[in-house]
Amino acid sequence: MATQAEDPVESSRAPLIDHLVELRKRMTYSVIAIIIAVVACYLVSQDIFDFLVEPLRKAEEARGNTDFKLIYTHLLEAFFTQLKIAFWAGFFVAFPVIASQIWMFVAPGLYKHEKKAFLPYLFVSPVLFFAGAALVYYFIFPQAWEFFASFQTKPGDPGAGLGTAANHTELLPKMGEYLSLVMKLIFAFGLAFQLPVLLTLLGRVGMTSSKGLKRFRKYAIVIIFIVAAIITPPDLVSQIGLAVPLLALYEISIFTVGMVERKREEKRRQEEKELAELFAGETDVSTFEDTDFNYGR
Repeated sequence: MATQAEDPVESSRAPLIDHLVELRKRMTYSVIAIIIAVVACYLVSQDIFDFLVEPLRKAEEARGNTDFKLIYTHLLEAFFTQLKIAFWAGFFVAFPVIASQIWMFVAPGLYKHEKKAFLPYLFVSPVLFFAGAALVYYFIFPQAWEFFASFQTKPGDPGAGLGTAANHTELLPKMGEYLSLVMKLIFAFGLAFQLPVLLTLLGRVGMTSSKGLKRFRKYAIVIIFIVAAIITPPDLVSQIGLAVPLLALYEISIFTVGMVERKREEKRRQEEKELAELFAGETDVSTFEDTDFNYGR
């Protein structure tokens, strides 16, 4: 049995008050990082907003609308929109600091092999989130906004959408509503791209297997397309744009879970081999001690 000095988890034991002090320290650093990031992002909130509006602006310019603008109908809407952008962007900027503080609080209570198991997910998870955000911004937004902007009509047009030759329908998006839609889609796509992380963790703790994921594949395809239809705007291009990457991520998850299973099997075989060698060594010693030479010594 390992002594307290040999066991890194036992040696890191501390009274509850010490854990609370450490938790307060990590939370303080995280809050300070968020405040600094929010203030910095507020100073450039207009640039961030222009970046988020760019896909809609390009869709409007493609239709010949060079006088595109967003409106706000509430006196405080523009101000609160900037605040929302600052908090939203500030959290993204401060997330590496927040994740590192969480890890520094949790890591002392983990064994070395547990640290090796979970540390890669701290790097992979943000990368997948930003991959989902990039997909929705550079592919889904241009397609979806072009589709929805096509319902505008001008007097004299043959009539498209709800417009007629006598009616004039024009898109005048509100700042707050547009930002809420954009944030919702970015978060939805970012979270959806965490599928490999989730399934690999479930495979690591034994709650799923690569064979089970393969058997469940036909149901997963249906579920993924249903989720894509719920999350994305109601156009076919956006739904397929999310469903196809998720299907690819599901296949990647099968591969990563299989890797986890193979490593676990190799470790089990290695432990069994070492245990067998240990028992064999003890048997040899016992046989040597039971000889007539030792009895007569």
